[in-house]
This record gives sequence, C-alpha cells and structure tokens, in this order.
Amino acid sequence: MKLGLDISPDLVAVTAAEVKAGEKAVSAAMREAGTDLKTAWRGQITQAGLGRRLSNSIRSQTYPRSGESLKAAALVWSKAPQIIGAHDTGPLIRSKDGFWLAIPTPAAGRGLRGGRITPGEWERRRGLRLRFVYRRRGPSLLVADGRLNNRGLGVASRFKTGRGRSTVPIFLLVPQVKLAKRLNLARDADRAHGSLSRLIVENWVIGRL
Repeated sequence: MKLGLDISPDLVAVTAAEVKAGEKAVSAAMREAGTDLKTAWRGQITQAGLGRRLSNSIRSQTYPRSGESLKAAALVWSKAPQIIGAHDTGPLIRSKDGFWLAIPTPAAGRGLRGGRITPGEWERRRGLRLRFVYRRRGPSLLVADGRLNNRGLGVASRFKTGRGRSTVPIFLLVPQVKLAKRLNLARDADRAHGSLSRLIVENWVIGRL
C-alpha cells in the first residue's frame, strides 16, 4: 500500500508569499515613518522661526536603499546637527577663553555674510575702536564714540570737532547665556516610533488586496 499526502495550497509557496508580503509591509512602513518624521521636524524648525534653510537640513533615508527587507530601517538626520542640537537642548553657552560673550545690539548691524558680526569685524568695517564700559548691574558694554545713522547703525561721526558725537552701545558683554529650547525633536521621534506597528499592519493588509 502506498500512502501520500497532498496539501493544498502549497505551504512552502504560502510561507514564501507571506515573507514577501512582510518585507514589503515593513519597508513601506519604514519609508512612511521616516518621511513623516522628516516632515514633522522640518515643521517644528519653521514654526520656531529658525528659517527654511535650516529646516531643509533635515534629511531621511530608508535602508536597504533598494529592495525590501524584514529588517528595513529609516534614518532621519540633520546636515547641521550642532545648530539643531543646540535649539533642541537649550544649552548654557560660555566663552571658550573664559572671558565675555559679545552679543551685538541692533546698532552693530550684520556680518559680511548676513551672520552675527564680531567686535573685530565691526572695528575693521567701521574704522572705529570699541571702548569697554564696565557696569556693576547688567551686562558690560563695548561702545563706540560716534553716531547713529539713518538706519540705526553705529558709524563714525562726520565732524572732527565732536559735534553730534554720541556714545553708542555696540555689543553687550555677558559671561554666559542660556539658549532657549525651541525644539522638541524627541516628541516627534517617539510618535513616529509608536506608529510603526500600525503602519506595518496597514501596509500588510493593503498588500493582500
């Protein structure tokens, strides 16, 4: 007597199909979660008033770069990690050399590339020497003996006699400054991580339709 067992459908084929469906579902879920997190971080940065250029520094990539895998992963990062990290943690900033931090006033203007101007750059561009003024209460100052022009910037006086000259505060000097925490990236990251199970199930179901 010859006995045989015929299983329909083919279990090997069914298992292989389920693995393939799982690979597609996990990979799709990772792509979606990574994109959602990138969008959320960019939105936070823009809403915090940090500019679209810094917002666009947030990037995402799904691995493997091609194909699908049950071990798929998504990476979301910034191309300006130090700036993003500072606004995310709100650190205490001190001068590297242990002296003062020079914070420009509106009268200082902007640097050559639109950034924050330094005392050295200000003196070179304006042709004036800055003078230190110590104050017991409140921040000490770097001032210029000149005048304010029509744009509210400190410049040299037009008159050698000193007529119209005034003392203009150019920089505030502080020993340290606490940067305000303007971002909460961990909140969005936790939300994206928590959505993975739902996204995998949804993509698995869609793959069966």
